[in-house]
Amino acid sequence: MCGILAALGCIDVSQAKRARILELSRRLRHRGPDWSGISHHGNCFLAHQRLAIVDPTSGNQPLYNEDKTIVVTVNGEIYNHEELRTKLGSHKFRTRSDCEVIAHLYEAYGEDFVDMLDGMFSFVLLDTRDNSFIAARDAIGITPLYTGWGIDGSIWFASEMKALNDECERFECFPPGHIYSSKLGGYKRWYNPPWFSEDIPSTPYDPLVLRKAFEQAVLKRLMADVPFGVLLSGGLDSSLVAAVASRYLAGTEVARQWGAKLHTFCIGLQGSPDLKAAREVADYLGSFHHEFNFTVQEGIDAIEEVIYHIETYDVTTIRASTPMFLMSRKIKSLGVKMVLSGEGSDEIFGGYLYFHKAPNKEELHRETCQKIKSLHLYDCLRANKSTAAWGVEARMPFLDKEFINISMGIDPEWKMVRPDLGRIEKWILRKAFDDVEKPYLPKHILYRQKEQFSDGVGYSWIDGLKEHAANHVTNMMLANAKYIYPENTPTTKEAYYYRMIFERFFPQNAARLTVPGGPSVACSTAKALEWDAAWSRNPDPSGRAALGVHVDAYKEDADISNGDEKVSADFSIKKEKFLDGGVKVAVDG
Repeated sequence: MCGILAALGCIDVSQAKRARILELSRRLRHRGPDWSGISHHGNCFLAHQRLAIVDPTSGNQPLYNEDKTIVVTVNGEIYNHEELRTKLGSHKFRTRSDCEVIAHLYEAYGEDFVDMLDGMFSFVLLDTRDNSFIAARDAIGITPLYTGWGIDGSIWFASEMKALNDECERFECFPPGHIYSSKLGGYKRWYNPPWFSEDIPSTPYDPLVLRKAFEQAVLKRLMADVPFGVLLSGGLDSSLVAAVASRYLAGTEVARQWGAKLHTFCIGLQGSPDLKAAREVADYLGSFHHEFNFTVQEGIDAIEEVIYHIETYDVTTIRASTPMFLMSRKIKSLGVKMVLSGEGSDEIFGGYLYFHKAPNKEELHRETCQKIKSLHLYDCLRANKSTAAWGVEARMPFLDKEFINISMGIDPEWKMVRPDLGRIEKWILRKAFDDVEKPYLPKHILYRQKEQFSDGVGYSWIDGLKEHAANHVTNMMLANAKYIYPENTPTTKEAYYYRMIFERFFPQNAARLTVPGGPSVACSTAKALEWDAAWSRNPDPSGRAALGVHVDAYKEDADISNGDEKVSADFSIKKEKFLDGGVKVAVDG
């Protein structure tokens, strides 16, 4: 991951302004510690902090076309850049960077080229011939991007809002799948897949088609000139990523450079649901497996830094980001700069445990569509910013455009949980990789029950966070929360605690409005709460709040709404484990 910052249409174009842009860009240096660059043309500034993954020696940014009339600053990876270079046969390229094709595609096709890109990206492009510009964000919002407006009429774009919140009167999340065009004076959607309308599809399920599409999604993400690995929890999603990467790694360019033995990584609480499974999968695949240890107190001590980096006060995102943040630091210390991760599968296939209660295929499909559309506010934000905090790039094969189109085109009846037919959550994905002759995974791993990231790291982690928050937020503070925080009012002590920290770093009203709100159970939308009356009494994002579904669900009479001494029905049982210090946390998407 890289960090980009652009300020366009500035009144002040002095050397002091250039110095200020560089200062703000340095707030993003954690995302790109390898090199810095800036382009200044008239009243426009484009800055870049580079994490070198492809062409580390010559791909510094900003990038240009042949005569330098087109300049672009990019955060992301363009997996089909070689194919696009072939289409641009008459163009002369300066570097081997995958991102350089963006400048040439604009030169050849104008603003309507973005759908040709296969990858994850955010970029700002300036056409110095007429001082027009476009900015764009990938289809799902894997890479972060924010838009801001200055009091002088300038418009700003940045990978993280910490680079623009002090300069802009107003700012917002740049919507995924859109471009911003100065010629149009606003946003325009470029990503319009068939599933976006939420019409119910009818394509029959073909396990081999699904399997092939996912294998291709993993293979294209092995494009790198640096060491890489896979985040492995032992859950279905990360295990499939690791299994496919391991099976096809030999013979790739990255294997030629760095070896054909896959590296896998996990971090987790001692005795967590994921840790044993991660080791078992790694042994089965023959990967070079790395386990990292941390204490619960170290996790709690990192909360403020985590919130600063991920720029949200969403409870489940913070719960899950903290172990991922700590693990990324360990991964970077090993010299690894890129990892594959399993985000997106649960949204596409209805994998969260609350989907067990989906009343029919129509509601299930609409819920999965809504979940995918909001991924940029939750799991994509977590995975990107938690890893980028330490200069590590996370790639997500499940969020491949073609894979999503195939998966979301399947008749959703196949995604319904059907105990009478032996179908658990994500059955169609499990079945696609249930190969008797050449197994991808052990059977019991392939059919293991879903654990949400923040649960799989160990139940004591969430319980400990709640207890910590209860020690810092009084009942009176929570009772008056609606007056202190009238937007997205926190309803638990844990949420209130995170909100206090967030507001210290980002006090602007525009900042708090970038974070979604509303009730949720086990990561559901508010609409899905209607599927079971009991859920409205236990609105907690943990998978254990899916009462009657999760094997270790909260007790139904437990008070998990106010964060006080009754915050978890079984906390007293787990307290001894929580306090004994050594902790391992496993990560899955």
